[in-house]
Amino acid sequence: MKKITAISLSFFLVSIICSCSDNAEKIDNTASTILTTAELTTIVTTTESATEKETAPQLEVGYEGMKPLTADSVKEGVYDINVDSSSSMFKITSCNLKVSDSKMTAEMTMSGTGYEYLYMGTAEDAEKADEGNYIPAVLSGEVVSFTVPVEALDEEIDCAAFSKRKKTWYDRKLVFRADSLPIDAFSEGTLTSIDSLSLEDGEYNVKVELDGGSGKASVQSPAKLTVKDGKAIAEIIWSSNKYDYMIVEGEKILPVSTEEFSVFEIPVSTFDYRMPVSANTTAMSTPHEIEYTLFFDSASISK
Repeated sequence: MKKITAISLSFFLVSIICSCSDNAEKIDNTASTILTTAELTTIVTTTESATEKETAPQLEVGYEGMKPLTADSVKEGVYDINVDSSSSMFKITSCNLKVSDSKMTAEMTMSGTGYEYLYMGTAEDAEKADEGNYIPAVLSGEVVSFTVPVEALDEEIDCAAFSKRKKTWYDRKLVFRADSLPIDAFSEGTLTSIDSLSLEDGEYNVKVELDGGSGKASVQSPAKLTVKDGKAIAEIIWSSNKYDYMIVEGEKILPVSTEEFSVFEIPVSTFDYRMPVSANTTAMSTPHEIEYTLFFDSASISK
């Protein structure tokens, strides 16, 4: 295909020169400057490779203000975890995080079989590294998986991927998302609980940040936080009245009002953590349950 392109380009250049020349002598003189097919093929091939590396879309990974969590922050076990990838060409369809002996490893299942090796580092480092340090793909049906070490959750990790077809290393960045783990997966004392804050019964204000969905929805901040008998309830006021229920920690919660905005009263057991929630919207042609996270900032709590 590349040779055909190069030959077509050569003929195209010749045709332009011929059409613009007044006589054969001009054609002969100008034609001497035309690149050979082999030269054109080299240029096209080099340009394609360089262009792909330069223009491959780089996506943002993680979230602002995230703090790395090492293995001692997570209880031993195997968990489903979400992984952010900086490239749409490096799609991870599922991932299992294994925590054991104060170490973490992740088995990532890819969307296809296009990558032959991974290297935990940059593409430049991978090219210089010994092949014994490469992580080979494990083929299963029509997809492959890689098992990689994870130094920390909620931290950008360099990962180079070797393309089977291009025979080239590509730079990727990965973030293994701590907020996709269940709350009971975290070691005691890792997260900020209502007990650790030692708040007296009463009403407070707390800054809350919504993330997820299309980015169009929002919630009012600060939110009212009511503490009673060692439990905290937050009043969540959405930017529309089209939400008819929320799911928080597995519990389905109905709104207390939908007059102007959808208003919910939800339990908050953990602060300074992107708590996963779902909210069902009726604004579309059919109702849709959308995944979000809510971050309650404990440092902002005030009377």
